[in-house]
Amino acid sequence: MDDSGNGLRADTLVATVRGVLPSLTPAAQTVARLILEDPAMVARSTITELSAASGTSEATIVRTARLLGFAGYPQLRLALAAAAAQPDRLVPGDLAPDDPLSEVIQKVARAESEAINDTVAQLTSERLGLVIDAVVGARRVDAYGVGASGLVAADVAQKLLRIGISSHAFQDAHLALTSAVLLKRGDVAIGISTSGETPDVLEPLGRAKEAGATTVAITNNPRSSIAELAEHVLISAGRETEFRPGALASRISQLLVIDCVFVGVAQRTYESSQEAWDSTRRAVQQFTRRTSAARRQP
Repeated sequence: MDDSGNGLRADTLVATVRGVLPSLTPAAQTVARLILEDPAMVARSTITELSAASGTSEATIVRTARLLGFAGYPQLRLALAAAAAQPDRLVPGDLAPDDPLSEVIQKVARAESEAINDTVAQLTSERLGLVIDAVVGARRVDAYGVGASGLVAADVAQKLLRIGISSHAFQDAHLALTSAVLLKRGDVAIGISTSGETPDVLEPLGRAKEAGATTVAITNNPRSSIAELAEHVLISAGRETEFRPGALASRISQLLVIDCVFVGVAQRTYESSQEAWDSTRRAVQQFTRRTSAARRQP
């Protein structure tokens, strides 16, 4: 929402539409796709013109605007007009089979940079602070994710472990459920899902909630099942394309969220975190020196 509570900020509008797209009705998806494909055209169109262009009713367009957080279509048009003034952010070039590597580098870097910027725009210090508070006070932290999100779950677990917080990542639903039901009040469960609809993440997060744990969701879709389930929701951004399934940009934005949580926790627990970090670093260094010396021996 913008400061007036009248819809989304221009700099996050398109990213948010992309995130909530799967949860919209088929008719609303038609309107939303036009917003993604040509936001400037939608901004120029009257509701009658957009109805004709989309093949949907004017009532559907009004409902879609309200689903996106606006009072009505005029407010959506104003936000789109502001967003259309930033054309480079609205239509990042998709990768094509015949793109030269020099262009691949630029397009991938641009998409990931935009994902980071969009995530920063939606990541409020208030929401982040609540998650940090929960992690700081937790006896244990579980992180659930599969596929690319599973890599992010592993990242949060190893980061927290290095500073002395008991943390475990689960990519297998059976193991995740086994751990989730053993959590206690005050523990934290983090579910990571770009779509927000991954059953292997939803089920253990729900069981963790039933066990009394504080639940956190990291997702692109603020209107997804995982967002409804979790007590705290942190929104990431990024879109999938033909050549980036399980979008690299989505994973980069999720890692940004995790890094912000980690740094906040380390700040709040500076002395104990620094002691744990030094201890774990020394243990790894000693092991490396010993194994290196053993390899050099004849």
